Amino acid sequence: MFRRRCSFRIFLLFLIIFGVLFWLQQMFRSSTRGDSSKMESHVLAVLIPFRDRFSELMILVPHLHRFLTNQKLTFTLNIINQNDSLRFNRASLINAGYLLTKDRADYIAMHDVDLLPLNPNLDYGYPEGDVYHISSPQLHPKYKYKKYIGGILLVTRIIFEKVNGMSNKYWGWGLEDDEFYQRLKEVGVEVNRPGSEIKTDRNDTFLHIHSSFRKRDYNKYFNQKEVSRKRDRDTGLSNIRFELTSTSQLVIDGFPCQVFNVKLFCDYNLTPWCDTAFATKNRTRKTL
Repeated sequence: MFRRRCSFRIFLLFLIIFGVLFWLQQMFRSSTRGDSSKMESHVLAVLIPFRDRFSELMILVPHLHRFLTNQKLTFTLNIINQNDSLRFNRASLINAGYLLTKDRADYIAMHDVDLLPLNPNLDYGYPEGDVYHISSPQLHPKYKYKKYIGGILLVTRIIFEKVNGMSNKYWGWGLEDDEFYQRLKEVGVEVNRPGSEIKTDRNDTFLHIHSSFRKRDYNKYFNQKEVSRKRDRDTGLSNIRFELTSTSQLVIDGFPCQVFNVKLFCDYNLTPWCDTAFATKNRTRKTL
């Protein structure tokens, strides 16, 4: 009789344990169902706006490929090459690059072609806080102002679409990142940056390889200077106009990247400064 009672208790205990384990398993499945971040790895699309910077590109692609591979990330390197006669438009190229790669990645890195990460602790992983500025003002070798978010910026797909991408009004060099900062602030997104884990400083965290002989397009035409200082509520990801003229695979020292040749279109009524020839012909040029 005693043995029967013991056997029954052991059997009952086994049923209880089995039931608890089964419940925990179902809870885990329920918590991860529909959450792709817990079921598969994240994919990074590095977007590199580009035009006539082959010497820098030859250095960046092998270096960045090794750097990201060491961090065990799933990534693609995407060169968004502006293939038209208009002035360079970094923000529009990023918008175009995003649309061309969004189905294969869940976050992007806006990445200058002339900025190389050196410190292995610079984290290119998925930004849990939605936006992560790798080349922070405390670490960038040149730009130090608090609101600076240029150079290398990680943004989730959700946030990039929420703020309607970047402005398409910035033809020529500069200020498109400052406008993007305002978009992030308007929707309450905090820009996170590296912290105490980075033991290097602005002298040895990055290598800035911009050639001094390569002149930047600082010219301001018509009322471009005034417009560039304002929050753009007219343009963005939703109305970027471009044509993908061709694509190609490029391999540099054994390291692959994808090249998207893009032709941008300009609304001359909205941004007549997009075309140097047009602006010069109308003789209403302003310079900084």
